[in-house]
Amino acid sequence: MRFPRSSGVLCHLTCLPNEFGIGDFGEAAYRFVDFLHAAGQTIWQILPLSPPAHGNSPYSAYSAFAGNPLLINPRLLVADGLLTNEEIDLARPSQTADPNHVDFESVAEFRRPLLEKAFVNFLRSGSEEQRAAFKAFAVQQAWWLDDFARYEALMRHFDQSDWTQWPVELVHRDPAALAHWDHELAESIEFVKFQQFVIDKQWMALKHYANERQIRTYGDMPIFVAHESADVWANQGIFSLDESGKPTLIAGVPPDYFSKTGQLWGNPQYRWDVLESTEYAWWTQRFAHALHQFDLMRIDHFRGFESYWEVPAGAKTAIGGKWQQGPQEKPFLAARFKLGELPLIAEDLGMITDGVHQLRDRLGFPGMRVLQFGFSQRDDVYHRPSHFPEDCVAYTGTHDNDTVMGWYYSRTIDPAEGDLVQEVVTSEDDIHMQLVAAVLNSAADTAIIPIQDFLGLGSEARMNQPGKATGSWAWRLESNALTEELANRIRDMCKRAGR
Repeated sequence: MRFPRSSGVLCHLTCLPNEFGIGDFGEAAYRFVDFLHAAGQTIWQILPLSPPAHGNSPYSAYSAFAGNPLLINPRLLVADGLLTNEEIDLARPSQTADPNHVDFESVAEFRRPLLEKAFVNFLRSGSEEQRAAFKAFAVQQAWWLDDFARYEALMRHFDQSDWTQWPVELVHRDPAALAHWDHELAESIEFVKFQQFVIDKQWMALKHYANERQIRTYGDMPIFVAHESADVWANQGIFSLDESGKPTLIAGVPPDYFSKTGQLWGNPQYRWDVLESTEYAWWTQRFAHALHQFDLMRIDHFRGFESYWEVPAGAKTAIGGKWQQGPQEKPFLAARFKLGELPLIAEDLGMITDGVHQLRDRLGFPGMRVLQFGFSQRDDVYHRPSHFPEDCVAYTGTHDNDTVMGWYYSRTIDPAEGDLVQEVVTSEDDIHMQLVAAVLNSAADTAIIPIQDFLGLGSEARMNQPGKATGSWAWRLESNALTEELANRIRDMCKRAGR
């Protein structure tokens, strides 16, 4: 599937500046859409909206379908009559320790009581229209929402996210036990559903606002899900688990650019033979849900569909794993049969084989090219902007990379070969914009630039460091960073590049 020649910006919602310590679906997000529109951009890429299970990472979520309640904007609940500005102001911390970084713990401590108050107000005085919309949402999304709401209510009741530590009858999902706890935790379960209803409402309104301004939303789908998740608990037969529910085989990648010992992700591997026997129904549901939320979707770790790195559970590093044959194009063809064309982008970075490229091409998905990978060796031009093909999505860097300026200043230059990046950087003026321009001016149909790179920020603004358990995902924009001058400059650069 070919995309029109266009450009966009990568900036996760949590990075946006506002009064609440974390970016969300509120006013700042609408202002960011206005900035993109003024800058001539037609794509807004964000990270997964999922509720994090570990380390605040949206790529390790306790649901593949649910949204993160921390993204709910309290002021929008005032417009719905479910909170008052006074209630918000009384609960809101006077200031955050560092406005440029998210303190996830303090944000959660502030948000949850407000959401509980909004839920009580909804039950007491919600309008008939609100109640009807909530009921319709709960019925329409019951196929994932019922088990997710159970999982979160049980997780909080037992203060234990590892569902294998719950009572054995719940581990094995005994129908009588589920019915008992559905009754015992009925209000908690309803509260979880209410939060997801609000998330869907606020996000879809924001998406509509962006689409009205010809901006497509571009999401990100991790291939794996966390073991401590509603998905694994509710669908144990499609994952590699023992009789007690513990993983037997887990996911990771071998040593690569990011880590000398590989990455041990810990997610349970899929039982692809079982999934095939269901005609990949769970994956089709997942694609359908994602493409309801987004206009475009990146498939993270696409190479796992061609072959995947399988590590025995309990291993200390990923070194001792082995490659296994993946399902190839079968899940995508099954979804395409039910859903039609899939506007997907293959994240084909890392240790990629000809087989991965061939699978991507058979499916007709564009792959990715990343400038930061293009200047290590003189004869390796795959990721060099001057060699980008048309049918790809090009980046200066992704959320896993350093910022382009952090990368530029930390590079180790081989004196024998000279500095290859001088092909792009010809002066010391606005180095970041020279690097950005190299991607924008390339042949790639689609160019995506992290907002940090448009701003020329250093390593302090890096979003994630793969393999580092804590400290990532917290960076935020300064409130005055997105100026009219910057928007004009971006628009002019893209216009010159034919985007």
